[in-house]
Amino acid sequence: MPANQNFKSIGVISRPRRANLSTVLPPLLEWLESRGLRVFYDQETAASLPIPAKGIPREEIAAQSEILLVLGGDGTLLAAARVAASRGIPILPVNMGSLGFLTSFTVEELYPALEETLAGRFSMSARVMLQVQLFRGKEMIDQQHVLNDAVVNKSALARMIELELSIEGDFVCRYRADGLVLATPTGSTAYSLSAGGPIVHPGVEAFIITPICPHTLTDRPVVVRDACCIDVTLTGSAESVFLTLDGQKGIPLASGDRISITRSPLSLNLIQPPKKSYFEILRSKLKWGEA
Repeated sequence: MPANQNFKSIGVISRPRRANLSTVLPPLLEWLESRGLRVFYDQETAASLPIPAKGIPREEIAAQSEILLVLGGDGTLLAAARVAASRGIPILPVNMGSLGFLTSFTVEELYPALEETLAGRFSMSARVMLQVQLFRGKEMIDQQHVLNDAVVNKSALARMIELELSIEGDFVCRYRADGLVLATPTGSTAYSLSAGGPIVHPGVEAFIITPICPHTLTDRPVVVRDACCIDVTLTGSAESVFLTLDGQKGIPLASGDRISITRSPLSLNLIQPPKKSYFEILRSKLKWGEA
């Protein structure tokens, strides 16, 4: 087969220790190379190959690849998003986990999806991301871009967290709760959903603010436009309180810390099954309509 004219290099990022990964990977790598693609894979993927091989860090894969193939669950995709979004690299996600709202292709769809994608026939969804800035006093001590959510939460034995929420500089309310989830529409089917938040279509320009087990039952989830600047200040004790970003990174907080949430200038380009709608994916994952 002649070399692909649309993509000339592809990066493979996978979750290690998947039982079927060692079966899927060798023929997949051979298939990709037979199509004239330069193939790069991470250290986790290399560890799953039957013959010892050396992978490269994911940041280097993103620097050398024109597209990323993600094999795993949503957690694997979120890790890949951290390195892909800043370079505008599209991700083709294949679900090798259990649930997987974001990894919408099945293993059985892997090769047909690759054929269509490499031929330039694919549907892509640009997913909004959060820009999360952490301020301690007047100093910004961290800044991250996340796809799903930023969560202020506590360890299992810590007391309730006391937080103050402001939107566009206007005071909204004070929370006493186990935590607070600030999510994108993409992240609305993750932690926010578990905490009782609404499902929001990824095409809606909104952020979701969902309290986790609030002390006051009238503290309900709120949906705001994503042009807003959301500020969350930790007003109470900071013992065992963390800011968790996409479930990938945890930052210990101090009393008085302020978290500023805005729409990120970055977005994630996610390749989607052309004949599978968002609602079809929801029905499949959430088992809607089943007895």
